[in-house]
Amino acid sequence: MFVAVFGTAYHKGLSQIDSPNISRLWNNLLTMPSFVSGRKFSIASSSLWLAWLPGVRLLQASTQPYIRMELPGDGSDVISQTELTQEPLLCGLPDDIALFCLARVPRKYHTLLKCVSKRWRDLVCSEEWHSYRRKHKLDETWIYALCRDKLDRLCFYVLDPNSSRRSWKLVHGLPPRIMKRKGMGFEVIGNKVYLLGGCGWCEDATDEVYCYDASLNAWSEASPLSTARCYFACEILDDKIYSIGGLGSISSYPHSWDIYDPCTDSWKFHSDPNIVPEIEDSVVMAGKIYIRCGTSAVTSHVHAVVYEPSSGTWQHADSEMVSGWRGPAVVIDGTLYVLDQSSGTRLMMWEKETREWIPVGRLSSLLTRPPCQLVAIGKKFYVVGKGLSTVMFDVENAGNMEGVMVSSSIPKLNSNIDVIGCKCLSI
Repeated sequence: MFVAVFGTAYHKGLSQIDSPNISRLWNNLLTMPSFVSGRKFSIASSSLWLAWLPGVRLLQASTQPYIRMELPGDGSDVISQTELTQEPLLCGLPDDIALFCLARVPRKYHTLLKCVSKRWRDLVCSEEWHSYRRKHKLDETWIYALCRDKLDRLCFYVLDPNSSRRSWKLVHGLPPRIMKRKGMGFEVIGNKVYLLGGCGWCEDATDEVYCYDASLNAWSEASPLSTARCYFACEILDDKIYSIGGLGSISSYPHSWDIYDPCTDSWKFHSDPNIVPEIEDSVVMAGKIYIRCGTSAVTSHVHAVVYEPSSGTWQHADSEMVSGWRGPAVVIDGTLYVLDQSSGTRLMMWEKETREWIPVGRLSSLLTRPPCQLVAIGKKFYVVGKGLSTVMFDVENAGNMEGVMVSSSIPKLNSNIDVIGCKCLSI
């Protein structure tokens, strides 16, 4: 005397009565005879089998179903109000084994997983899911690009570099009020993308911060900056966002920086006279933040400062290292690489031991479309240029033909798109 429920296909269960289809199923069941055996009901793309045995009656109290069992013999009713609580992720398997299986589904199918049930959607969007995939080295890294189109509006694209059909795809839902802003900060922490500050022709620098959750595929507002900023440096250090210098409103102090803690969703303001408002580029290396502040028109000297987290102060950076830092930079295994676009497009490497810049190789002018941005996944470089034209190469295994590095490429998507910045996000 029991009710047996066996889910197939997507394993939707009767406990999910918040779904309209499930609710309609319950209403239909309540109007059917009490004794039905082996009747199959199809719900969307899943199926449920119910076996009702004599003496078992399915009832509904308020919004939660329970089973009423009538024992033969003494005529008395014994009511068990054991509600159908949370179903297992996969029928017949403990949740830890189910997580072991589901976490191995490639990232490109996670959107489909979220459509199966509310429980699966909550799992795929949870920190447990991200932590499990990171711990077991199952996480996959995609590249996100912040761009500007021919109408001078911001647009947001994503690339799965492991896809057999590699192509940039538009991410919809960018907040309308930031579409015309310039000088915004762009950073990634965990599974979230942050767009910070910015300004416009008719808009002064703002302190607004917007957050894109890559798991939910949704935008939301985050805690605002301590001070309004525009055209500033933005870097990640110790899982916190550093927003440094830049131009601000009249009331803003330019020789300052803000630190954002995502755990508390709060900012902390700091100031230091060594920070110069006019910032051109930044990079994190050896646990320190390096800021390139621009070139002197008189001496061609590149001014740069470095942040020492141990003391919380800014000092002048190594002049020899800074002298060759003239373009987008990334750090791989502690080594600084710079994309020099002053004459063609070539990759330079800073050799710490000999304290000199060494050319790694030149990229074909037929593939790159400057100005380009540089991003790296592991030891593989991605050079993303105008129109989202993308060149990929492994610095250790790339061949060299007549001084030009051998690489693969992704054709341009739209020649009118300018790339502002590129970031990597792993799930």
